Amino acid sequence: MTPSFAIPGDLGRDLQRWQRPALIAGGILLILSIIGAFFNPGQFFRSYLMGYLFWIGLALGSMALVMIQYLTGGAWGVVTRRLLESAMRTLPVLAVLFIPILIGIPRLYTWAHADQVRSDPVLAHRAPYMNPYMFIARAVVYFAAWLTFAYFLNKWSAVEDRAGDQTNRLAAISAPGLLVYVFTMTFASVDWAQSLVPHWFSTIWGFIFVVGQGLTAMSFAIVAVALFSQRPPLAGIVNPNHFHDLGKLLFMFIMLWGYMEFSQLLIVWSGNLTTEIPWYLPTFGTTWGWVGVALIVVQFLIPFLLLLSRPLKRNPPALCGVVAIIIVMRFVDLFWIVMPSYHLEGFHINWMNFSVPLALGGLWIAAFLWQLQKRPLLPLGAPNLEQAIDHGED
Repeated sequence: MTPSFAIPGDLGRDLQRWQRPALIAGGILLILSIIGAFFNPGQFFRSYLMGYLFWIGLALGSMALVMIQYLTGGAWGVVTRRLLESAMRTLPVLAVLFIPILIGIPRLYTWAHADQVRSDPVLAHRAPYMNPYMFIARAVVYFAAWLTFAYFLNKWSAVEDRAGDQTNRLAAISAPGLLVYVFTMTFASVDWAQSLVPHWFSTIWGFIFVVGQGLTAMSFAIVAVALFSQRPPLAGIVNPNHFHDLGKLLFMFIMLWGYMEFSQLLIVWSGNLTTEIPWYLPTFGTTWGWVGVALIVVQFLIPFLLLLSRPLKRNPPALCGVVAIIIVMRFVDLFWIVMPSYHLEGFHINWMNFSVPLALGGLWIAAFLWQLQKRPLLPLGAPNLEQAIDHGED
């Protein structure tokens, strides 16, 4: 069984060929963006933060989906596991790519300026927690936790290929792993994104990021499975039933994202408190409001209606079309989260809003393809592997 599920030579060579241009494109775009940073450093760091939130969300969402699959089982998790594990193993690269955000703290966050802290009672009150040293210390804790869980999940998954079923051990680490992920991501989302508007807070903010990362990772998994399902070793194994399962999970994440966003807006709108509205005032009171409307219509309403169709979920090209819309809108969502705090007068866009996220994407994709070559595309020792392969037509 092992040879039949290993990456064949042709596919392995293709992965290497795809890896090189992704790395070169990412490097060139990053160099151009760094040149732009000399002329507009503030814009560079804002665009970098926006892009970074997307790509680390993809890696962390992939890790969360792997842990959910270990706890629940299901054919969808078997065919996507190695793809999601490879995405998860890009976390060390993302830890290194976090360094520019540390360098850009003074450009990104008002609480990093002592004069503004002294003149603002709210910032002064939060200063023992929200300051550059504590920001860095907490980031170290977040990455230490994420890398630890990613290490053991991948280590025991590799052991399963050689020694057989490791379900109990993997499920045992996945349960606390999910809890740690939700807690650390909640604090990280407050540090990295919510504190851009230092007088703003939301108790549901962390869950919005967690659900958004799950949506991003599930979208990525569908595209990756569709691409590899046409070639060995997944050709002939992945069928419409697998895509139907993935489409239903994508539908669930869309509904959950819409529920979280609407709940936050409803609570803030009905309360109308000065401590809760600072984030919504520039986003809805200016031309940024049109971006919010686009998110409601294009990221939620259109995919929601399309994914109601059972035939669409079973049709890989059609399903990938919906996923393409969602992935683009995930970037738009993060753009809407990060940029209004710097452009209070209204909608503003800069070329680095494209070049920097694409540069990070090229580096991330190169790292992902490198990791993907290291293991068979199906988990050979998974106890439900045969069940997943036999997940045949209705």
